[in-house]
Amino acid sequence: MADTKQGRDKQAHDEAKRQRERDLKEARRRGDEDEPDHAADGPATCYRRNCSEPAAFVVLERYQEEGGHGAVEARVELCQSHTAEESPVNLDAVYDDYVFRVEPISDDE
Repeated sequence: MADTKQGRDKQAHDEAKRQRERDLKEARRRGDEDEPDHAADGPATCYRRNCSEPAAFVVLERYQEEGGHGAVEARVELCQSHTAEESPVNLDAVYDDYVFRVEPISDDE
């Protein structure tokens, strides 16, 4: 691709998309782990690596598995600044029950 502003913008966009996909893949991998007990550990912190900010939002995406054999649900708790960077990643796997939702974490959790 030629070194133009449009080309650089596309490269930056593609890299951001790849990073979101890596983050979501990591979230799916960690989805097999037990949920932390927030009451025992205190307030949840941001899921992103090297971020110690308190989690402020839950980001949920439910989409069809690549093979079409069922739904996959990715759920992460993020701080406010990392939540602002989130967007749907698996739009190619949208189906009738597809969900992309961002919800604030209440003080009760």
